[in-house]
Amino acid sequence: MTSVETVLGSVDVDDLGVTLVHEHVLVDWVGAELTSRDRYDPEAVVQVVTPHLRRARELGVRTILECTPAYLGRDVRLLERLAREADLNILTNTGYYGAAEDRFVPVHAFKASAESLADDWIREREEGIEGTSIRPAFMKIGVDAGHLSEIDAKLVNAAAIAHRATGMAIHSHTGDAVAGLAQLDLLESRGVPLSAFVWVHAQNVVDPAVLVGAAARGAWVELDGVGPETVLRHAELVIGLAERGHLGRVLVSHDAGEYNVGEPEGGAASFRTYETVLAAFVPELRRRGMDDSEVQSLLVDNPRALLTMHGPGDQPSVSSGTVEWRRRPGRQTGAG
Repeated sequence: MTSVETVLGSVDVDDLGVTLVHEHVLVDWVGAELTSRDRYDPEAVVQVVTPHLRRARELGVRTILECTPAYLGRDVRLLERLAREADLNILTNTGYYGAAEDRFVPVHAFKASAESLADDWIREREEGIEGTSIRPAFMKIGVDAGHLSEIDAKLVNAAAIAHRATGMAIHSHTGDAVAGLAQLDLLESRGVPLSAFVWVHAQNVVDPAVLVGAAARGAWVELDGVGPETVLRHAELVIGLAERGHLGRVLVSHDAGEYNVGEPEGGAASFRTYETVLAAFVPELRRRGMDDSEVQSLLVDNPRALLTMHGPGDQPSVSSGTVEWRRRPGRQTGAG
């Protein structure tokens, strides 16, 4: 597959450039049954968010995956406008978010079958979202910590069905290692290659060996939440996975933003920017010995490989799912 769906239409994969795989521009935490476009002014959102997106563009970001699902504030028309204003590729999603004790799962999903939910998500991919021509590039679901609940398992099953029909990757907000490993097992049992699964918030797993194991099985390990206070820890996690031969399974992002509906001025004063990955995190990786080709793998090649899978049997273009890590004298491994 040589093109990827953005909110402005298809773009060539070679035009994706530096890609942040998990960000937000607007979120409405009111709950699935109360969220509404009437709760915010798009003009106010544009005024707050656009400068932050433009700053990311100035630093070198070319593509952002906007990971806000339906019933949590997804607004593809707003994303379309922001993409034009900031001159960025913005990708949107389909799927339902089952974390946060299911507050953002629409009522109909509890009664519908996994097949029915998958049909809805496939339809958005094939026909467009909410009457637009904008099509999702990936799925975003979520599960709570611990063993999968009935609704969480249904969402994972629906995602498996939709993946097999469309090739879209499955990005899952994952509460803990138990939930993450349960999803891996469930997807494998449904014939979905784990190269189609993104373990979102993997940095929260207590035992790094769990992430090494997930990467070895082929899953994407997403270390999001990069911020000024987490740079050193995130760098250590990336280095640890790289040293074990799994840099080609790692994704990084801020999980930043966002305009919070219901807060004064959308909480503009506490908006988390999209700057840290390029402004501080990459320099820290370089300080620890990472070279240009490895940074390229992390920020360009890995996201491109993820986004260009197009069938249940396909594998990422990164050879064997790994990038060789070359040890260098004097490379620092501790926080400093």
